Amino acid sequence: MALASLARRKAYLLSRNLSNSPADALKYSFSLSNFSRGFASGSEENDVVVIGGGPGGYVAAIKAAQLGLKTTCIEKRGTLGGTCLNVGCIPSKALLHSSHMYHEAKHSFANHGVKLSSVEVDLPAMMAQKDKAVSNLTRGIEGLFKKNKVTYVKGYGKLISPSEVSVDTLEGGNTVVKGKNIIIATGSDVKSLPGITIDEKRIVSSTGALALSEIPKKLIVIGAGYIGLEMGSVWGRLGSEVTVVEFAPDIVPTMDAEIRKQFQRSLEKQKMKFMLKTKVVGVDTSGTGVKLTVEPAAGGDQTTLEADVVLVSAGRAPFTSGLGLDKIGVETDKVGRILVNDRFATNVAGVYAIGDVIPGPMLAHKAEEDGVACVEFIAGKHGHVDYDKVPGVVYTHPEVASVGKTEEQAKALGLNYRVGKFPFLANSRAKAIDNAEGIVKILADKETDKILGVHIMAPNAGELIHEAVLAINYDASSEDIARVCHAHPTMSEALKEAAMATYDKPIHI
Repeated sequence: MALASLARRKAYLLSRNLSNSPADALKYSFSLSNFSRGFASGSEENDVVVIGGGPGGYVAAIKAAQLGLKTTCIEKRGTLGGTCLNVGCIPSKALLHSSHMYHEAKHSFANHGVKLSSVEVDLPAMMAQKDKAVSNLTRGIEGLFKKNKVTYVKGYGKLISPSEVSVDTLEGGNTVVKGKNIIIATGSDVKSLPGITIDEKRIVSSTGALALSEIPKKLIVIGAGYIGLEMGSVWGRLGSEVTVVEFAPDIVPTMDAEIRKQFQRSLEKQKMKFMLKTKVVGVDTSGTGVKLTVEPAAGGDQTTLEADVVLVSAGRAPFTSGLGLDKIGVETDKVGRILVNDRFATNVAGVYAIGDVIPGPMLAHKAEEDGVACVEFIAGKHGHVDYDKVPGVVYTHPEVASVGKTEEQAKALGLNYRVGKFPFLANSRAKAIDNAEGIVKILADKETDKILGVHIMAPNAGELIHEAVLAINYDASSEDIARVCHAHPTMSEALKEAAMATYDKPIHI
């Protein structure tokens, strides 16, 4: 079965990578010819130049070097890892963990027979731990560059031709880096809101929210997406009164509705307040704090909210300005995303784009997969990323993780499906550790039992989801998961039981 599965997978990948048009074929031929010339050339021209050293860019650079391509990576920040490592995924997870430890010590330890006379927050120490994690990881990536012989140029790069990048270096000079193939991996930036100026002190982006010098008494979060809820959780655990203002009628609108409702109730139990279907119409920073004027999204009476700090978390926008895209004719859409084909090639031969600057989920792990696949195409190999099977995780407590279709999407597509669910209240390990809030929900095709989507709300849901990610990538059925022996007692057994509930009946409920 394993060999047959591999054969099917190879055939699938080959079918995905056939050119869809003469234009695609021409671009692919151009990439291959450039690749072959790269080995014959004795010049200092690179085979691959990557603009951006974030998760997509640095992974693409390392993979290119591993494939024998002479590679240079250009990064304006001066430290590798991009937004994710420096002011995003990594520091936020460090603070989420530290704040959760504090919250557990204060509210849950006694239930487990651990009594403390007092528990205090040392915010500078907490921030130092976060900064240490970031610095260690950024240095680690530089080490990987050296190991794989990737040239690292620190500076702001912009295209001056399809094969040349002008770099204003951090040292104050300028250099031109030449490359047969150029990959744009400049990521995304905070999306601003009209009439709101972010000063990273009282009105902050996620960057400022990761570096507050004191715990705000009142925090208002504008936006109920992944980032806003995570950062709201951090400061709420540490003692802030958190209010989330969201224009849409629901939090995390891409989430399965049933899971989303349970998730919101969980956050409300943690004293997070929500003002949904509400828009911000005015900001006043003339006093010591911040006053927000809000009104119903559909119009109506205005009210004023007061806070010490306001976090603007209304999404992210692709970072493509100042790259010289217009100079060489690279096509973008109306929101600034670079348009690419299924080989990550732009309309300009030899220029590629990956990650947050192109359509698709704005996620670090998606950018990494883009980077690997893009370089594999350049090297004449076969790359593959299926955006319908990219997992998403909200790293609150409990976490929420998902892959595949929501029930709303299945209904909209007219799919005939079954649903299986299993609560963690019936899971032995969850009960044993007194952490049993959450549920597993599986959607499967009613006729074939092929898994369509999996949604988990639970402690460590971000780890549990990957069994489902693997299953859904290989077109497994719910019965396939149900018939796999899972260790007992583990949280993973909830996924097995939900799979049993999908195609037949669960045992423990």
